[in-house]
Amino acid sequence: MQRREFIRKAGLGLAAATGVAAVPVIGQAEALPAIKWRLASSFPKSLDTLYGTSDFLAKRIAEITDGKFEIRVFAGGEIVPANGVLDAVQQNTVECGHTCGYYYHGKNKTFSLETTIPFGLGVRQMNAWYYFGEGQALFREFFAKYNIVNFLGGNTGTQMGGWFRKEIKSLADMKGLKIRIPGFGAEVFSALGAVPQLLPGPEIYPALERGAIDAAEWVGPYDDEKLGFYKVAKFYYYPSWWEPGPTISFYINKEQWEKLPKAYQTAFETAAAEANLRMMAAYDAKNPPAIQRLAQNGAQLKRYPDDAMKAAYEAAQKIYAEESAKNPDFKKIYDSQRAFQQVSDIWMGLAENTLATFMQSQLRAKK
Repeated sequence: MQRREFIRKAGLGLAAATGVAAVPVIGQAEALPAIKWRLASSFPKSLDTLYGTSDFLAKRIAEITDGKFEIRVFAGGEIVPANGVLDAVQQNTVECGHTCGYYYHGKNKTFSLETTIPFGLGVRQMNAWYYFGEGQALFREFFAKYNIVNFLGGNTGTQMGGWFRKEIKSLADMKGLKIRIPGFGAEVFSALGAVPQLLPGPEIYPALERGAIDAAEWVGPYDDEKLGFYKVAKFYYYPSWWEPGPTISFYINKEQWEKLPKAYQTAFETAAAEANLRMMAAYDAKNPPAIQRLAQNGAQLKRYPDDAMKAAYEAAQKIYAEESAKNPDFKKIYDSQRAFQQVSDIWMGLAENTLATFMQSQLRAKK
């Protein structure tokens, strides 16, 4: 009983922080059915932050429900292709998945808004807009068209800007560059003269190694180190202006969701909120030492040239305007995100960014 009371209180505390429903009293679980689901991840088991978040979700739900709601997790490619998770969930091949919306940019570009877009929302802005703004309601309406219920399931924070086999000294060096990149980032790179490629994580290293691509973006220092990109492409660029705060999401088949007992729905909702918070904390702890190790192993840190970033920003605004003119789903959600971001940017620039800039100056002064 002490363990159950602890779990109940933990759920109530998280509910207050995130706005999700509290964990039900687990004493009810004896009357609830045993349910087994399968979760298809888009990520390899080697990435404990990304794949590991699905494992955490499954273990947390089992704990909350006294083992009666069991979710078995499969890595990318084990039961469905890494970039086929949305289709698998929509068609009820699996009950749920853990993936990124922008992998399905080709289906409807609105999916990318759920992950991230160039110069878009940061992690805190996304969480604020989703939990306390219009985000959840707008995305639930959109995903219902695909027979899916979505939940935020982690965030990497602002990513690094990719691994390059050759140095990018100006905008002109983007011409003809073959780079692995998904979503609107690919469209912007294309506008800058590059040749985007969409490859799942496990295929990136061999493509770089044999020269099939010239550059690749993935996540950030911790995950990139695990995949060994520094061994085949030494120039490591920053910042990832196309991924200011990419969200990873849990997708659930809508019919399966509606069949769940309310207590299990609440357990999933609570565990997903915990997973969302936990992933960002893990990256904040693991990325700093990882970037130091990469530099020690020969990675050369490079900032994107100003002319390239300015051209990218201008290209992105044009692309969003064009998509808004022809895609009502995109326009509805993009307009909401943009309005939220404009107000949020003012606040963050006033206090937090001012302090961060000062602290960076003090750090440099000590060198």
